Amino acid sequence: MVSSVYELHPNILSFLHSTEVETFDGGSSKVTIYIVTEPVMPLSDKIKELGLDGTQRDEYYAWGLHQIAKAVSFLNNDCKLVHGNVCLASVVVTQTLDWKLHAFDVLSEFDGSNETSSTQMLQYAWLVATQYKSMELAKSDWAAIKKSPPWAIDSWGMGCLIYELFSGLKLSKTEELRNTASIPKSLLPDYQRLLSSTPSRRLNTSKLIENSEYFQNKLVDTIHFMEILSLKDSVEKDTFFRKLPNLAEQLPREIVLKKLLPLLASALEFGSAAAPALTALLKMGSWLSAEEFRAKVLPTIIKLFASNDRAVRVSLLQHIDQFGESLSAQAVDEQVYPHVATGFSDTSAFLRELTLKSMLILAPKLSQRTLSGSLLKHLSKLQVDEEPAIRTNTTILLGNIASYLNEGTRKRVLINAFTVRALRDTFPPARGAGIMALCATSSNYDITEIATRILPNVVVLTIDPDSDVRSKAFQAVDQFLQMAKQHYEKTNIAETTGGAGMEGSSIPGNASLLGWAMSSLTLKGKPSDHAPVPSVSSSTLTPTSSNASSVVDTPSTAPIRVNSTPDFTEHHAPTSPTSTDGWGDLENGIDEEPENDKDGWDDLEPLEETKPTPALTNIQAAQRRPVSQPASHVKAPILRPKSTPKLSKDEDDDLWGALAAPAPKPPSKPLNLKSTATDDDDPWAAIAAPAPTTRAKPLSAGRGRGAKPAAPKLGAQRISRTSSGT
Repeated sequence: MVSSVYELHPNILSFLHSTEVETFDGGSSKVTIYIVTEPVMPLSDKIKELGLDGTQRDEYYAWGLHQIAKAVSFLNNDCKLVHGNVCLASVVVTQTLDWKLHAFDVLSEFDGSNETSSTQMLQYAWLVATQYKSMELAKSDWAAIKKSPPWAIDSWGMGCLIYELFSGLKLSKTEELRNTASIPKSLLPDYQRLLSSTPSRRLNTSKLIENSEYFQNKLVDTIHFMEILSLKDSVEKDTFFRKLPNLAEQLPREIVLKKLLPLLASALEFGSAAAPALTALLKMGSWLSAEEFRAKVLPTIIKLFASNDRAVRVSLLQHIDQFGESLSAQAVDEQVYPHVATGFSDTSAFLRELTLKSMLILAPKLSQRTLSGSLLKHLSKLQVDEEPAIRTNTTILLGNIASYLNEGTRKRVLINAFTVRALRDTFPPARGAGIMALCATSSNYDITEIATRILPNVVVLTIDPDSDVRSKAFQAVDQFLQMAKQHYEKTNIAETTGGAGMEGSSIPGNASLLGWAMSSLTLKGKPSDHAPVPSVSSSTLTPTSSNASSVVDTPSTAPIRVNSTPDFTEHHAPTSPTSTDGWGDLENGIDEEPENDKDGWDDLEPLEETKPTPALTNIQAAQRRPVSQPASHVKAPILRPKSTPKLSKDEDDDLWGALAAPAPKPPSKPLNLKSTATDDDDPWAAIAAPAPTTRAKPLSAGRGRGAKPAAPKLGAQRISRTSSGT
């Protein structure tokens, strides 16, 4: 019967296991029964450990007495059993600070009509100390005991427990129960009724729970509400959990952490708690140590990420800064992120933005595979989201997490995301965010990218309609120009010779710029779309194009003309893939209609050092040949204004072949090149000079102006170029 009682009620000590051990002493055997229960501590020791005082002590005592009263009421009223030894020593405390009743040594069945029902009590009454026995039990008045209600003896024991609890002293004799100085006033009337000298007038413990004002306090009400949470409606739950964070600060800290916190975590995990309960859970969890937080709170939070309740998901994302740092990288990558990523495509803009902001904390814990394979794809879509704030925050986030991307991904993504999209956004804060992101990630770009892709795009924004964007643009220009100046100074220091060394070192840089522009043109087709500023006129482009050709040429062939105006070409020509100045219009057709923003991060290849094309190799080979013909100096003014195919359409990768001067002996090859000048796909081929075989002497004799046959030919070429370019 004792073992069955251990399993009957939550306020009775839980029974886990039992065993019998037989021992032999001399010639006789002795059987010992061991009962295994849940881990507990005597109430007297736990009170000393907690060290509560004042209101918090009274609230905790009220909650404990409430639990013991329910256990005694259950035995007396529901089971018709008498504990017979209720006192401070018969109460233990669990790890969650719950009070539980034990010591069922004299537990007996009570039935006044049955003569044998009190046999066990009569047999083991000596086990109960005299000071804890009621008057009728101390006198062994079994007739009076049979006539009294079943709760009479245990109600007297409840009075003894209350006295020992509040006085802090162990009861030594029955007369000490009359000392009520330490008993709370709200509990005193019930205390006196529990110790009534007449058994039939003693207060039933069930009435003590229902009517006593002492048990009506914040701690008792809070725990009671949590225990019957499944019976409450949604309105009551929502109201309760919104008040709980502030209420928890007023309750005993140990009870909140060891009792309320497990109840709350369990309610959230199994779905009986509302979303506002997460705020209270995190508030309580903040009072734990880091190890306890990971053990008691994080498992519940990780499970909540799989919830389909949108309110729970929103609450998790709103408070992710409170627990995100405690999540392990493995848990984030495998358990948390797959559920969070669904918010990127949610129909609610608010949830999309919260999901985006949460990545600032989760991204450092993601693997490179997840970052490059999943997160960047979502961010690429969010950068063209219909909500301007989301587009702006996407750019800001990308700038913040750039350091967690590998070098190849940074090369492929950052400049395209910031210049092709952010700087061209119609929302001014988004453009400002793009500038700030470029500045924040400036250490990731080499000098070529700064000069050819970043500065041209940022300079355009110095005339932006928005003053804040203009201010940020000027700051960015100053920062990147300073970086370019530092590179220039380092280059000068590293050079051992001034003239030849400088010219030789500039050739690979220009070649790489050309290769980058051609590669980008091949991929993009229309890099001049979304141009926020007017394009440069064709009259301005014409001389600049001629300078562009001179920059690519080997400087040794024309030392004066190469140094005339190469700087303009170096800054303008390569900007066409991403910038929106007039160069993009020239490359793609000036009269073409702009398209919508179709530039993604992945459709633009990273800037790479490419090998010179066969056409460019031919140009360089021709330029390295010794100038043996005197007419070459005369042809130079003719070739330079005509050698502008550097800015032609991207699909014509071999148009530079028209400028390559082959050996002057065979006349058929140049004539074939001349004949192809009428092709519609090669509008710049008409500028190619004819083979210098039969007309070399007249041109040399005329020395420029004296060549009359060349004048009408030059005019015809200019008309043809203008019409084709238009």
